[in-house]
Amino acid sequence: MIKYKRILLKLSGESLMGSQQYGIDPVISNLYAEEIKTAVAAGAQVAIVIGGGNIYRGIESEDAGIERATGDYMGMLATMMNGMALQSVMEKHGIITRLQSAIKMEEVAEPYIRRRAMRHLEKGRVVIFGAGTGNPFFTTDTAAALRAIEINAEVLLKGTRVDGIYSADPEKDSSATKFESLTFDQAYAKNLNVMDMTAFTLCRENNLPIIVFGINKPGNLLKILQGEKLGTMVTT
Repeated sequence: MIKYKRILLKLSGESLMGSQQYGIDPVISNLYAEEIKTAVAAGAQVAIVIGGGNIYRGIESEDAGIERATGDYMGMLATMMNGMALQSVMEKHGIITRLQSAIKMEEVAEPYIRRRAMRHLEKGRVVIFGAGTGNPFFTTDTAAALRAIEINAEVLLKGTRVDGIYSADPEKDSSATKFESLTFDQAYAKNLNVMDMTAFTLCRENNLPIIVFGINKPGNLLKILQGEKLGTMVTT
C-alpha cells in the first residue's frame, strides 16, 4: 500500500550533474529512472518537473549582457533538453513516458494540456513537464507547484542532494540543524530557502504539502510513498 497515489516530483537540473561540473551524469540519471520505475510499479502516478541549471540558468543571464526574459526562455529550452534526456533514460528502463512542453515544439514534445496529462497519469505513464510555466520570470519551482495543483497531486516531492530542510546549508555549515517537519508559517518566519516565494505561496494557499528529501539515496522515493517519515514535510 502507498500513502500517495499521485505525486509531482521536482528535480533540479543541478542534481543531474552528480559529481560533474555541468551536463548529465549517467549514473544519476539511471538512479532516478530506477527510483521512478519502482514508484510506478508500486502503483503511484508520477509527474516530473525538472530544472535546467546544469545547462543554463536564466536568472544569471544579465551578467552576460542578456536581458532577463531572453535568458529565462533559454533556461526553458535547457529544461526541455533535460526532459528529453530523462525520458530517453526512463524508456530504456521500460517506463512509458510522455514529455509535455509549455512552449510549442511539436517535433519533440506534446503541448501541455492539463486533461491530457491527467489521462496519461491514469494510464500509468510518467509525465515530464518541460519549459517551466512557459513564461519568463517564473522558476521551475513555481512550475512544479502550479502543475502539481493543476493535476490534483497529493504531495509535491522536492528531491535534493541533502536529506531535508536545514537551518543553514549543511554542505557549507556543519552546525546546521535539520527540521523533521514545519508549517508554512514557520518556514516563512525562519526565512528558510525551501522553494521560491511564489511556489511556496501557491502550495500554502492550495494546502499542498511539500516534502524535501534526499533523492540520491536508493529507495527513498518508495519509502516516502509508503508513508515513511523521511526528509522534511511542510504543511499548513
